[in-house]
Amino acid sequence: MLTEPQPRIEELVQQLAAKLTEKGWMLATAESCTGGMIAAACTDLAGSSQWFDRGFVTYSNEAKTEMLGVPAELITQHGAVSEEVVRAMAEGAIRHSRAQVSIAVTGIAGPRGGSVEKPVGTVWVGWCVNMKVSSVLLHAHGERNQIREIIKNQSLQILNEIFNKPS
Repeated sequence: MLTEPQPRIEELVQQLAAKLTEKGWMLATAESCTGGMIAAACTDLAGSSQWFDRGFVTYSNEAKTEMLGVPAELITQHGAVSEEVVRAMAEGAIRHSRAQVSIAVTGIAGPRGGSVEKPVGTVWVGWCVNMKVSSVLLHAHGERNQIREIIKNQSLQILNEIFNKPS
């Protein structure tokens, strides 16, 4: 459950910008339930064009397939909110951009759309760094906008943590 205080979004973006700029890398986002909030947070920082390449808002299943190359069969078999789909989204963001790093998000922000297996607040986050894909299942609680804010912040924290790990 993600309810602890989050670092200020501006700080997370500045830290990420510094790390990407240092490496000369670009970032691409592939967002569903956050609807472009991660990309917006990144591009709120002046000079972000040096390290932010593009953002894909792939809210519908068709957009995931058309814009990112996520196989429709994968969505049919596992559902849009699944590890398989978020990993394909992260890879697709890399393949369809000039970025070396991507972050992808797909989940159920509510208030409707949840189920017993995938309740509201269920979100998969995937990332790809130099074609190595990882993912994590998160469970956020709150109203729709709170869930989306939590996931936006958590996604940026994940990206920062990637660069803090020893090589």
